[in-house]
Amino acid sequence: MEGIEKVTQFLKEAQTYYLATVEGDQPRVRPFGTAHIFEGKLYIQTGKVKNVSRQLLANPKAEICAFKGGEWIRIAGELVEDDRMEARQSLLDAYPSLQNMYAADDGNTQVFYFRNARATVSAFTHEPEEIDF
Repeated sequence: MEGIEKVTQFLKEAQTYYLATVEGDQPRVRPFGTAHIFEGKLYIQTGKVKNVSRQLLANPKAEICAFKGGEWIRIAGELVEDDRMEARQSLLDAYPSLQNMYAADDGNTQVFYFRNARATVSAFTHEPEEIDF
């Protein structure tokens, strides 16, 4: 399994992860659940009307943290907006439950992919494993 696939599988199995952004000098953290590989990149989804969208457009540096089965993952990098219809549709196809709230062409659905990212998988029982993607 490639590194990005291992990272995505971890997030999907954890089901909920926490995305940290920055607003001015204040960190902001909220739960998320989407993790999707499209064209070899890790994507997440939000709505353009949300504060997280404005925060990422102002400062793309972000970090994700999730915990499952005694291990935790931290993913740090830049989240870059992909405004292509096919990127939005691919993520929504992977998460049919979101289609009640979002559509690829609704003017609100927004997807971001990680660039220059490093994931660190840690536990008290093993040394940290780093995965760059």
